[in-house]
Amino acid sequence: MLVSCILEADLAVLSLSVQTWYRHYRAKPDDRTSEVICSAAVDLFNRGHRTQEELTRILIARFPGAPVTYVNAPTSGALH
Repeated sequence: MLVSCILEADLAVLSLSVQTWYRHYRAKPDDRTSEVICSAAVDLFNRGHRTQEELTRILIARFPGAPVTYVNAPTSGALH
């Protein structure tokens, strides 16, 4: 994944989008979920999706709840 120069305002948009995803699903933040959702948000941002509303909408549509982010997780205790 290539990361372009991201401004502080852009980081705020990314952060708010991820936070809104967590609130939407009433999910408790954890490292693995955050890694997946944040990575997806940055990828979407780099593909031209630049508004919080657009990023949040796509994240919610692609990741319908925290357990979905555990598919292919490296631990045996992960949800499949």
